[in-house]
Amino acid sequence: MVRAMRLPATYVASVTGGSLRGPDLTVDGAAIDTRLVRPGQLFVALRGERDGHDFVEAAVAAGAGACLVERPAGDGTSIVVADTFAALTALATGARGLLPPRVIGITGSVGKTSTKDLLAAALGRRWRVHASPKSFNNELGVPLTVLATPDDAEAVVVEMGARGQGHIAALCAVARPLVGVVTTVGLSHSEFFGTVDDVARAKGELVEALPAEGTAILNAEHPLVAAMADRAVARVLTFGLAAGDVRADEVTLDDDLRPRFRLRSPWGDGDVALSVRGAHQVANALAAAAAALACDTPLDDVAAGLGDAQLSPWRMQLERSPSGALVLNDSYNANPLSMEAALRALAALPAERRTAVLGIMAELGDVGPAEHARMGALAAELGIRVIAVAAPGYGGELVADPQDALAHLGPVGAGDAVLVKGSRAAGLEGVAGTLAGS
Repeated sequence: MVRAMRLPATYVASVTGGSLRGPDLTVDGAAIDTRLVRPGQLFVALRGERDGHDFVEAAVAAGAGACLVERPAGDGTSIVVADTFAALTALATGARGLLPPRVIGITGSVGKTSTKDLLAAALGRRWRVHASPKSFNNELGVPLTVLATPDDAEAVVVEMGARGQGHIAALCAVARPLVGVVTTVGLSHSEFFGTVDDVARAKGELVEALPAEGTAILNAEHPLVAAMADRAVARVLTFGLAAGDVRADEVTLDDDLRPRFRLRSPWGDGDVALSVRGAHQVANALAAAAAALACDTPLDDVAAGLGDAQLSPWRMQLERSPSGALVLNDSYNANPLSMEAALRALAALPAERRTAVLGIMAELGDVGPAEHARMGALAAELGIRVIAVAAPGYGGELVADPQDALAHLGPVGAGDAVLVKGSRAAGLEGVAGTLAGS
């Protein structure tokens, strides 16, 4: 088992301003969920909908080496602080000084996690890499990512999400990235942000946080992202399919939606054959390539690593059901940019009949009705049947819940291709799993 960052309890107490109770020992990373505690970890008892202090005993039983708490709890080693959330942030901020300089932050309205996965693979041919698990990209996920970094890591990839102004800046204060990637901006969480310009201002906080010796990796084909160059003191490296320092030529897509292209860069050119699916993944691969090249990864290693990359679960997973139907599982989340990409990917699949089982695109605020209608119109234009799960805005065939969607879909087999996509609140991953026979 690869160990996470190992920290003496005395160090934890010093950095957090806490009081050490019990014997000093060394903890191995941190956890906030007793179901995920590994032996030797620091359990952080956060207060929220449930009070983590109620689970200290369970954490110790699961093997936690010490607990970070606001009040003394149980036997063993604990560090008592005034506020466990603030202490977790302070601990990760202090521990950042123990990481290698090569820390890369990634943000954007879509593509963050895919780019993170692609970049970790591109770096991994040359460096020992630690990356955010799944979508650990918020005020809890980023500190936990930092604290989970193995002592021998040579590069760290940190995904950064936001739901408002100042969020990215706060995450950068913890992770202090040397390289920052902005994939794109669009209507994501607009219920909290407001306009696309507001989204761009928030995402650009990553660019502003980079040091002069760092590198900002920006999408040359999105004007609001390209304009972030004016906010950088770091050098700027751009990417895009047809424009930018790192580009893709001769892009093709096979019958399983896997792209191939010729990578062009200031470091030279190379052929890339992605194992991930969807034409939109080419831009994510270019962003990853630019960041890896900026981190002194040889071009051949970048190309080979991109070809080996596997995405986090429920992102453009293409499977064939026992009956012969193609099932495109992109159920992890949804906003207008990712929904359009998924619908176009479905349209590109070799099939006689194409159906999209769609859940709500959440947190769009006032623009939500218009964006749902626009996606419904796009599906109709592409010849795609829509089964809308508790989301009447798409038009199409409305059903009440995921089980109803399966019943309404009816038998599928050879000649059918089915996309399953929606925000997490829609809970459609079970539909995809049932269709794929898993």
